[in-house]
Amino acid sequence: MAKQVLIVDDEIGALTLIGIMLERGGFHVLKAQDAYAALDVLDHHNPDLIILDVMMPGMNGIELARRLRTQETTYHTPIIILSARGDPEAVAEGLAAGANDYLSKPILHNDLISKIREYLDTP
Repeated sequence: MAKQVLIVDDEIGALTLIGIMLERGGFHVLKAQDAYAALDVLDHHNPDLIILDVMMPGMNGIELARRLRTQETTYHTPIIILSARGDPEAVAEGLAAGANDYLSKPILHNDLISKIREYLDTP
């Protein structure tokens, strides 16, 4: 059975592109356009990994990562932040919020897939 990955990004283009990359990589994709939609998805699904954008309206990706780390169902779920903000302060803030990794956009298909497989221990 394919591993489930939740992508949270407010930009529909990025959400679509990342979704296609993951589907081609053999993953089942769940999508949310903001943090609140992501929390709704998480009420019904328990993904194997979560990818968060940082800059989103309302609750940003950093705040969402912090919140996910306080919930029993997502406490151990790997979180990768994928953001256009790649400055050292943003990376440090993301990792301090509980993300397992912080990657910069744009990202190559093979780099993203291999990073996800690394966290999910899948070939």
